[in-house]
Amino acid sequence: MLSWRRGDRVGERPVGIAQAQVIDTSLLWVAGALLALGLVMVYSASIALPDSPKFAAYKPHHFLVRHAFAIALGTLLGLVAFGIPMRVWEKLAPTLFLVAMVLLVLVLIPGIGKVVYGARRWLSLGPLSLQPSELMKLFVVLYAASYIVRKQEHIKQVKKGFLPMGTAVGLIGLLLLLEPDLGAFVVICAIAMGMLFLGGVSARLFVGLIGILGSTFGLLIWLSPWRRERIFAYLDPFADPLGKGYQLTHSLIAFGRGELTGVGLGGSVEKLHYLPEAHTDFLLAVIGEELGLIGVLVVVALFYWLTRRAFEIGRQAITLDRVFNGLVAKGIAIWLGFQAFVNMGVNLGLLPTKGLTLPLMSYGGSGVLVNCIALALLLRIDFETRHLMRSAR
Repeated sequence: MLSWRRGDRVGERPVGIAQAQVIDTSLLWVAGALLALGLVMVYSASIALPDSPKFAAYKPHHFLVRHAFAIALGTLLGLVAFGIPMRVWEKLAPTLFLVAMVLLVLVLIPGIGKVVYGARRWLSLGPLSLQPSELMKLFVVLYAASYIVRKQEHIKQVKKGFLPMGTAVGLIGLLLLLEPDLGAFVVICAIAMGMLFLGGVSARLFVGLIGILGSTFGLLIWLSPWRRERIFAYLDPFADPLGKGYQLTHSLIAFGRGELTGVGLGGSVEKLHYLPEAHTDFLLAVIGEELGLIGVLVVVALFYWLTRRAFEIGRQAITLDRVFNGLVAKGIAIWLGFQAFVNMGVNLGLLPTKGLTLPLMSYGGSGVLVNCIALALLLRIDFETRHLMRSAR
């Protein structure tokens, strides 16, 4: 068994790439494969959009260029994030959480928040747009990990352990529902609950939380007629194929056309203005049509490997008494794995239609940027863990 002095923490002295010599190249290859495949499929799914009057001002490669720029910028920001020791991220976690909270408030102010399709979710930054809810997904991972480490002695108590974190998540939910963005709220709740469970919250309290959240989401759906219609459309999309079931029926048609090997890259018919949001929420349907079942299974396998590897990185860090590092890695695993699962379930008609993108692949600058930073943190956690293990030899 390895023993560690409390003061011997990575980040208290400079740790360079040359010292480490080893970075998880498998994680880099898998992440790179998802980003590259996503870039190709976003181009394929969006190339015909300028034929529509709504996007007539755009060129065929408009979304390709913007998505490629987001990947390049995300890679650059990821390199910066990788160079910051995790102890610094731990100190900054509460501040970053408050910054994201302020941004969620700003986006609701008329004249500051940008309205798209009736939802006020974006902040305009010149030629770019920032979606604060995407930042909050990452910052809630950091904050929850920091909170659990600081409150470890009280984490099983309702008043001192759960209530402060629950209040913070509830406030986030209120701001997100005002946008509205129920999908982001669901993901953030999943992240917070999963990390509290991993942090040691009592099983009784955890079951109670599931019941409260389930009832809350059920009430939100029942009180919103358009959300109820989405649920009924999901249960039987072909009952109203030209109305509420339109998007899901065309997604299922796309998968059906793809069969085993697909119709070929670029050969999708559904992306020709039949399937709405083909380059964002329903990118997997285009993959299924053009690359077939084989292409979809490859994507599923890559996300499964990425999620499992993130959990392994977290477990290794906790084993070496780097609890914050380990919880961040596992929080990222919950986030990316859960969001990918929901997106795939929606595309396949297994879950109600919800506006969630496929991480690392779907078009969306804010999402890609934050995903790249999250992967950089995973690499940093693994980097520090490997350095500690070599130092102990």
